[in-house]
Amino acid sequence: MTGRVHSLESFGTVDGPGIRLVVFLQGCPMRCKYCHNPDTWKMRGGTLMTPEEILELFRKNRAFYRRGGITVTGGEPLMQVDFLLDLFRLAKQEGIHTCIDTSGVTYRPEKSSYNDKLDELLRLTDLVLLDIKHTDPAAHKDLTGHEFSGIHAFARYLEAKGIPVWVRHVLVPGLTDDPEHLKALGRLIAGLSNVQALDVLPYHTMGVEKYRELGIPYPLEGTEQATAEQAQKAKEIILQAWREAKIEK
Repeated sequence: MTGRVHSLESFGTVDGPGIRLVVFLQGCPMRCKYCHNPDTWKMRGGTLMTPEEILELFRKNRAFYRRGGITVTGGEPLMQVDFLLDLFRLAKQEGIHTCIDTSGVTYRPEKSSYNDKLDELLRLTDLVLLDIKHTDPAAHKDLTGHEFSGIHAFARYLEAKGIPVWVRHVLVPGLTDDPEHLKALGRLIAGLSNVQALDVLPYHTMGVEKYRELGIPYPLEGTEQATAEQAQKAKEIILQAWREAKIEK
């Protein structure tokens, strides 16, 4: 089994607990307007690697990863579920903490062979970083090109499986910073018993040059970057709505 790997980060500190080997996989069906890695979209790109090759990279720096592990992100890592299964099986044999950073866009509630593989994969997964783009269905479709209902269903699926979740949300001025949406996000995650943490990430424009190189128009041309202060304020709004919803329950 080989996977298409876009890139690797040897000492990641923001993609799960501790210092981590972060594996960026190739391929993503979403077309988020603020995506800063458009070069990960196509499935046929990247470098072919085996799970054993990735584990060998982890072993070389294992002393640094003592309180960390492996995080697989993308692109959309669940596009390569068979590769993830092989990688995580090997990782768990060596007691390595495993984490997936995903939007859940590939999930469909109906019974399928793909969902059987997801069930098996989650038994090998210690943590999911769940990227929630927007809570309003129309805004989510406009922002990503995909329906929000499937994302919400995936969040419920993770809860049913008892998988610890850290929610991630990118704050984009004029798109995802509306207070009513932020409150709705707080209420949504208050209804999920497995959510352990929340990260609000400020939108940045570091990927603009990649769009130029690929000859793709940048969807958010002229949109200002969000500041750390704006992200913190948004997080406070979400958490306040989260706390209020918990009290009401």
